[in-house]
Amino acid sequence: MTTSNGATPSIREALPEDAADVASVHVLSWRAAYRDLLPGPYLASLDPEERASVWHDRLTAPDRPTVLLATEPDGRVVAFSCLRAWPDEEPAEAEAAGATDVARTAGAVGTAGASRAFDPVSTAELAALYALPEAWGTGVGRSLLAASTEVLVTAGFRTAALWVLAGNTRGRRFYEAAGWRPDGTAVREVTGGRELEELRYRRALFG
Repeated sequence: MTTSNGATPSIREALPEDAADVASVHVLSWRAAYRDLLPGPYLASLDPEERASVWHDRLTAPDRPTVLLATEPDGRVVAFSCLRAWPDEEPAEAEAAGATDVARTAGAVGTAGASRAFDPVSTAELAALYALPEAWGTGVGRSLLAASTEVLVTAGFRTAALWVLAGNTRGRRFYEAAGWRPDGTAVREVTGGRELEELRYRRALFG
């Protein structure tokens, strides 16, 4: 499992000063991964500086999520994940719900109460996992997902869940290869003026 330059990735927890690097990966990954799902002008309008401010706020919040970074030997951030206890909000109200984006602001409709289906003491959310496009297929994502799972197990969670766009074929294959499966819950949200369906995936962390 190597980074885009052939080196083995290092994984560490993000610090507030990493916010700009996290934001850059976030925006560049969105523009590549969702170019066939979201309007081009919307993706082009994503602002790394605005994202950096949001990530800095998250990384300094008292109830901050756990954010893991995959880095190259020179320290360049090529991927990140975001983990937290399963949120207690409805999907439409969640500020940080979904593997599609840790900042879910559009109104989701569909399965009422879906976000309250789990006990946050035992169930975690993989709220985001993104990698730079040049790192796709290198194994960095698999390494980061494995490290994220280990963190959740160590924290005492027994189950994890995430949201992924139904049309995100690459993402769904990635999670399914790691043992995640759709659990039958779906919501619809409007992003960039386009209504999209999100599927909830789940996996046991033990057994």
